[in-house]
Amino acid sequence: MKKKMVSILTAAVCASALLAGCGSADTAKTSASSAGAASSSADGTTTFTVGFDAEYPPYGYMDDETGDYTGFDLELAEAVCEIYGWKLVKTPINWDAKDTELNSGAIDCIWNGFTMNGREDDYTWSDPYVDNSQVMVVSENSGINSLSDLAGKTVGVQAASAALDLLQSEEDGGQKELADTFAALQQFPDYNNAFVELQAGSIDAVAMDIGVAKYQLESRGEGYKILDEHLNSEKYAIGFKKGNTELCDKVNEGLQQVLADGTFDKLAEKYGIADMVCLEKKGE
Repeated sequence: MKKKMVSILTAAVCASALLAGCGSADTAKTSASSAGAASSSADGTTTFTVGFDAEYPPYGYMDDETGDYTGFDLELAEAVCEIYGWKLVKTPINWDAKDTELNSGAIDCIWNGFTMNGREDDYTWSDPYVDNSQVMVVSENSGINSLSDLAGKTVGVQAASAALDLLQSEEDGGQKELADTFAALQQFPDYNNAFVELQAGSIDAVAMDIGVAKYQLESRGEGYKILDEHLNSEKYAIGFKKGNTELCDKVNEGLQQVLADGTFDKLAEKYGIADMVCLEKKGE
């Protein structure tokens, strides 16, 4: 989830700005991905462009009532922007294309339930702020009560997700051996589609982050359960373009301020993840 400063005026950046409802085709932008600061426009406004998956509640999603993008991560980003007087640009992205968006300078960072484990060398990371596990969600009446019960079953997962990486990994802690027992591992563009197929009985389970799983179960009501056995434990952080330590350090400083003033904990309570946060005060 990162960026820096380079003068650009490309269709890709304009498209991102328009999608987020900010900026215009004739606004000069400076990409933070090269100089390490948030983007500056010709009128002196400093913008911070966050790339996120728009269907990943409670971290980033569209509020059905207001039609606005919201979520724990987006409100946290907004709080950091308020500290520095930045204008937050919320930019929904195709999760499969997140690296392209980041490396092109179209976004400053990837901030949306982004797992750092296994990707430590691919990005410049913020301090981790949420402890998160990968879990399996099944129908309550499925008869599936353990990971071993998934043998011969069809499991759904979001494309380009941490859960998919885990189920394809043969490294220490990976779960490819488990996945090899499945009848199939089916990829979906988002978890809403996966749950439609789970409800229809087309798939038998969905592998996903526990925070997202809890949100889905609460919003969908009865009929589903999370298996007690977790696939792993991992942490969320904000991903910046490799080497963009200046902007990363600035955001880390902002996170420390929202932690100190209580905003971080209030947002965690609001979105039901208070028992999962792990951001530590520096010096403690």
